[in-house]
Amino acid sequence: MALAKDYDSVMGRSNDIMKKALGLDYDEFESGSIAFDYEALMKSTEYTLDEINRIQSRTGVGNTPLLELRNLSALARKYAKPGYGARIFAKDEAANASGSFKDRRAACAVAHAKKLGYKGVIAATSGNYGAAVASQAAMQGLECVICQECFDSHGIGQPEIIEKARKCEALGAEVVQLTVGPELFYTFLSILEDRGYFNASLYSPFGIAGVETLGYEIAVQCREKLGKDPAMVVCTNAGGGMVTGTARGLIKAGAKDTKIVAASIDLTGLHMASDKQFNMKSCTTGHTGFGVPYATDPDHSDVPRSAARPLRYMDRYVTVSQGEVMYMTEALANLEGIERGPAGNTSLAAAFSLAQELPEDEIIVVSETEYTGAGKHVQPQLSFARDNGVEVLFGDPKEEKPGVNVILPKDPSFFKCVDADINHFRASLIKKACKAHNVTNPTEADLEFLAAETKTNVDFVKEVIKSL
Repeated sequence: MALAKDYDSVMGRSNDIMKKALGLDYDEFESGSIAFDYEALMKSTEYTLDEINRIQSRTGVGNTPLLELRNLSALARKYAKPGYGARIFAKDEAANASGSFKDRRAACAVAHAKKLGYKGVIAATSGNYGAAVASQAAMQGLECVICQECFDSHGIGQPEIIEKARKCEALGAEVVQLTVGPELFYTFLSILEDRGYFNASLYSPFGIAGVETLGYEIAVQCREKLGKDPAMVVCTNAGGGMVTGTARGLIKAGAKDTKIVAASIDLTGLHMASDKQFNMKSCTTGHTGFGVPYATDPDHSDVPRSAARPLRYMDRYVTVSQGEVMYMTEALANLEGIERGPAGNTSLAAAFSLAQELPEDEIIVVSETEYTGAGKHVQPQLSFARDNGVEVLFGDPKEEKPGVNVILPKDPSFFKCVDADINHFRASLIKKACKAHNVTNPTEADLEFLAAETKTNVDFVKEVIKSL
């Protein structure tokens, strides 16, 4: 008998669909309460770091250059106090096969799908991951479907997202373009069930394990080039995979004193699922609209338990403005001769500010660059903003109001990243976990798990729970 394909029926089968599409039984890692065995989930890939490196190198992924941004470092020192202004480096992930660090995730996921005998792969993403999965599927001989949330209800799409759809199609994928709203996950699950493809999820352990090589390479390259580990690694944060995988790789390389700083564009006030506000943002990834919800509630993804758990690893969470990212994109091209897209330049905008906090003999690494293209350039983004009634001007980026204006810094002294209240986010995760599992009296295992989830301690967790 044919299965019912209405929204409620498909969503009701989501756990069974995902279990079949990943080849993992997530129940094996559960405790029956809040805690689950996260490290067992990560080990379930059964791939060592060396094996992942070999998988990636077969398809032109990994071992990307670590570039010193000397001119931007010099500019940062101009605005720092004497003796301050760390050397800024960037991991040039645009050198990967499809042009972003997401190739690391996709290479591992697609190789595993092929190993298990799946005919094709599917991913739900409006970001660079779609191109990465399409590229890897083409190279490894698998079919590929990418589901993208592209348009508002008037059929108008943000140029950066449309650019990414174009690239996926160019790499041979079947692209399903959808309007903003709950239909994305439903459509993704329905196709996944019908086709029987592998779920090349951003949040599977295969995807996150693929990013560990990035963190490991940063540590090795810094030691080879500079004789020491970086003081900070700054990671653009959206779904949390970059922070999680990079930090785990650094830890595996022994760089345990390196501080992990997450950076997101501040889009406070814009609702990501709002049809009206969908095209009011001028940057479509690496923003708080994804970064905060996925940090405080990592399991609201397309897998039962996400392997991306950024609050386990981040030491600071900072925000920058859309205007700062646009300005930095131009500065990177003008001063360093490197034209790259906005996702990596989010963390670069933050690093430019953070470098001024550190002595000039220290090292700060931006964990990624990304490819650029017609829709990702600053001018189409700003033109689209103006077309949607968003004012573009020069001034103090701290006065920027998302959806109302984009304020580019009137000079580089106005670059100032803002520290988000990370303890507030940690407390939010703890509260949401207790509510989701209907737990009012957590076990000792739950308390220890939540302390690890938030990079705090059991006393911190207990104090938060007292307020429930």
